[in-house]
Amino acid sequence: MSHENLQRDEAAERSALIRTTSYDVSLDVRQAADADVAGYPTRSIITFTADPGSSTFLDFIGEVHSVLLNGKGLRVEDVVDGGRIRLENLQAENQVTVNGTALYSRSGEGMHRFVDPADGQCYLYTQYEPADARRVFANFEQPDLKAVYTFHVMAPAHWQVASNGAETGRTVLASDPATACWDFATTDPMSTYITTVLAGPYFKAEDRWQATLDDGTSLDVPLALYCRASMAESFDTGELFTLTKKGLDFFNRLFDYPYPWGKYDQAFVPEYNLGAMENPGLVTFTESYVFTSRATDAQYQGRANTLMHEMAHMWFGDLVTMQWWDDLWLKESFADYMGTLGVDRATDWDTAWVNFANKRKAWAYVQDQLPTTHPIVADIPDLEAAKQNFDGITYAKGASVLKQLVAYVGFEAFIAGSRAYFRKHAYGNTSLGDLLAALSASSGRDLAGWAQQWLQTSGISTLSLDFAPRGAAVDDGILGGVAVVQEATDPVTGRGELRPHRLRVGSYDFDAAGALVRTGSIETDVAGARTDLPQLSGQPRPALLLVNDDDLTYAKVRLDPASDATVRASLDRIIDPMARALCWTALWNSARDGESPAASYVDAVAAFGPAETGIGVLLNILDNATTAVERYTPAAGRAAVRSSFLATAAAEVDRARPGSDQQLAWARTLATLSRHDDAMLSLLRGLLDGTATVPGLAVDAELRWHLWHALAANGQATAEELDAELARDNTASGRAGHATALAARPEPEVKAAAWNAAVHGNKLSNQLLSATISGFTTAPAHLLDPYVDPYFECLRGVWEGRSIEIASRIVRGLYPLAQDLPEGTQPADHPVVRRTDAWLEANTDAPRALRRIIVEQRSHLLRALTAQAAVVSSPAH
Repeated sequence: MSHENLQRDEAAERSALIRTTSYDVSLDVRQAADADVAGYPTRSIITFTADPGSSTFLDFIGEVHSVLLNGKGLRVEDVVDGGRIRLENLQAENQVTVNGTALYSRSGEGMHRFVDPADGQCYLYTQYEPADARRVFANFEQPDLKAVYTFHVMAPAHWQVASNGAETGRTVLASDPATACWDFATTDPMSTYITTVLAGPYFKAEDRWQATLDDGTSLDVPLALYCRASMAESFDTGELFTLTKKGLDFFNRLFDYPYPWGKYDQAFVPEYNLGAMENPGLVTFTESYVFTSRATDAQYQGRANTLMHEMAHMWFGDLVTMQWWDDLWLKESFADYMGTLGVDRATDWDTAWVNFANKRKAWAYVQDQLPTTHPIVADIPDLEAAKQNFDGITYAKGASVLKQLVAYVGFEAFIAGSRAYFRKHAYGNTSLGDLLAALSASSGRDLAGWAQQWLQTSGISTLSLDFAPRGAAVDDGILGGVAVVQEATDPVTGRGELRPHRLRVGSYDFDAAGALVRTGSIETDVAGARTDLPQLSGQPRPALLLVNDDDLTYAKVRLDPASDATVRASLDRIIDPMARALCWTALWNSARDGESPAASYVDAVAAFGPAETGIGVLLNILDNATTAVERYTPAAGRAAVRSSFLATAAAEVDRARPGSDQQLAWARTLATLSRHDDAMLSLLRGLLDGTATVPGLAVDAELRWHLWHALAANGQATAEELDAELARDNTASGRAGHATALAARPEPEVKAAAWNAAVHGNKLSNQLLSATISGFTTAPAHLLDPYVDPYFECLRGVWEGRSIEIASRIVRGLYPLAQDLPEGTQPADHPVVRRTDAWLEANTDAPRALRRIIVEQRSHLLRALTAQAAVVSSPAH
């Protein structure tokens, strides 16, 4: 449709003309359970002010039946233009009523409809960010046109129905006792993209949180949790309510601004495109957080982090909202930082910042080294660009930079500025300058320069140590001059961008028991290309010098040769979990950058992974090691590296403490590696049929599908066997596992069917599409090579014919990323790289968001090929 990609200048022009006051929205989903009914009636009554005589437009993606403006009916064919409804000759005070039919979604955009395979029940939920409320009701779809909302929903009477506001009434229709109409309280002012509706036979649990704040304010917040009825047995509502209460207590006191949205519901919904969404009063989460199979402590902590992240949004993002998507970081960076802070301060977990350093920042480091990286304060010219910017820069880099800001100005000043920001801008919209003004006032520092260097430039600084000799001819173990060297180039502008860093340099030595412990720490401000550390001059050389000890700043760290040797020989002896995690990150960055062989990283994981006590760190390094094997190791040596690591994984499944998270982590790695190696298939088959057992290892539904994926990829699972497994686990996750395993079978006709279903079909939901793509791409090169040209040939059609969510999954997921570098070939000359370059050159007019995905996938491929080509002497072990 035309006009779906709203431009920033169009939004600015519209908000200069009008101010929205209120919405009254009615939805009729009583026929949702009938698969033959594609849509549902929707009505919006909108009041707004405008410059008299001006013209503007509403947004609505659906079929418009009638438009009534200020009491006058408008001819639909005259005013509807694609996804817009033109409104002309406006008055100072206006009311417009739009009646139409909106379509149910299978892509997770708008009103998503899901039928539970376990019991046939129908479930609905909405998801809008950044601009899909217009798929459900007519509105002015941009974040700075806030209004109050009153929702009414007609649905089957036995359903649960919820929205942002509390339920104020429920009336069973006299004409149809099977149907009821729900009315919800009018909300406080909010943006369109955080309104929401939930409807279906959900299981519901209720509780409440009550507290008296330091100023005497009493709060009484009703709580509710929702999940599908078939998952209720696995729904740990007690733990979730406990986390919710801890979070509300923490953030209400931290922000010194009472929770502003009345009730606090949390719904765990199927086929969700995100981890969660911060709809005020009714937060939605992916139901993968309802653990129906054995989950590790890291998974529970990750869920807690997401819960705290969304709760922080009630203030950062919902109460105070960015003017336009350029300042998306104003909500996401803060929520990402606050989510980790909440887990660290308000729960019993003590590894929140370790996991942040090891996983969230790793995401940012990857994103920030792509050609498409961007400043934290980004240039977002339209909605398609906004959709693509929910990335590692906006979330994890932004949170990392905020952590550096806290180190720079102090935690108390940071929180004081945040409190002032809420009080001044409550229910309003802001941009970078508004936040800087609050933080500058609270800290007494002019943060304009800091913001320019950190928020308005791109790329990552690399920090290393430089050692100057003391003049002695022989190394006597005493340090001479030591300096932190910073290298930083903005990949977007090409300019050097040397940022200020408040950081620590830690000294580590072996104690009498052989443990590697911190023996000293220097906190310093790094500025410019070189910062001397005179405190270290003349000191005995420690076994390990760790730049960015305690992970205060955002930078890539290179270990000096002596420290690198220590880490590769004694990583498991580092006692401090954060220091150990930072060393793992340094080794991984070295392998990704081709500074050291990928096989050396795999060796380190095999040697020291079994001793890693942090389950979040272990899960991450095992994933990294698998990537190192399959992507970064040259083809000629890959089988040997994989075989060795596979043997380690199998041995650790036996050696790990029975029933431990570590055992489960190694078992998952065993299954993943076995997709490309048949050495352990008899063990996998035995675990599935019960002829092989490992003490403590629960071979539950999730692990079983991992095992079936491996067997199927090796041609050792038939369609009949996979169908039988689906009958055993006829759930949403079971359907996804089944789709993946079916598509993984190494048969040309199987790959053709999966390709056609993904690219040319329209029957796969978002979840099943991704599952099918995952199985399709699990294949040897001879099965995937025939799809390289068809991939590039279909791109424009896919982008134009599918929603942006579905198109993005296809374009990103089917890019021919698994490639090997032929001997004697330069990475840039690889046929797929050249084919990508040819497409980019021939399609300069393609949508920016589509080109961005292709450029990023090319960069990932080129990095892998460069790592394969790297000729580096292996460090000593």
